[in-house]
Amino acid sequence: MKSIQEIRAEFQAAAVTELDALCAVYIEDERKGVQALIGKAKKQQERLEAERARTEKMKAYEYQYEHLGYVCGIDEAGRGPLAGPVVAGAVILPKDCGLLYLNDSKQLSEKKREELYDVIMENAVSVGVGFASPARIDEINILQATYEAMREAVSKLTVRPQILLNDAVTIPGMEIPQVPIIKGDAKSISIAAASIIAKVTRDRLMREYDKIMPEYGFASHKGYGAASHIEAIRKYGPSPIHRTTFIKNFIT
Repeated sequence: MKSIQEIRAEFQAAAVTELDALCAVYIEDERKGVQALIGKAKKQQERLEAERARTEKMKAYEYQYEHLGYVCGIDEAGRGPLAGPVVAGAVILPKDCGLLYLNDSKQLSEKKREELYDVIMENAVSVGVGFASPARIDEINILQATYEAMREAVSKLTVRPQILLNDAVTIPGMEIPQVPIIKGDAKSISIAAASIIAKVTRDRLMREYDKIMPEYGFASHKGYGAASHIEAIRKYGPSPIHRTTFIKNFIT
């Protein structure tokens, strides 16, 4: 008879999809430690099924429009910060997409966003990223700059989508049909994927800026209006990546 430690190692090494079979092997083992492992495995399976159901629900818009051809999700990161660019992501996922855990990037941990970024880049039909600089934001305002970044993101796709699913907005100057979806990053896997691409891209960029200008703390707050950030602006003055129109109230 195998020791509980040996059986535990089997459960730890098994993929979630293999747990059913493993539970069946040891279901007759009455030792408390083995039964606890089976109980834990069943909870893992329940969580996986719940995630599959949640993800399936997030495919409703994709199913609705897939007959048109490529469905592209679009979202942005960085409309609110005092510094740095606004970044837009455009993502076309495959029709048979089996990716799990995609969600509004704000609902995910930084570690999970980074993991999903790599998964999206590996599995997507195409990914496009667009930027609008702080200077451009000051020049044309944040909303127009966001639209500009979104148009750039779409232009960088390697295939042309037939429909755009946007998080809440309708982008001016686009010939491709659009569907604005309120809180779309929590309702559409394509928009959720775009949300993650935009957020991770921008966060990585802000960490690079932090290496050049560490006094502002960009790595920690990513340019948002944290108290420490506002204090740094008042102490050191604006940096080259600050949005002048956003920080005028903090500069005397």
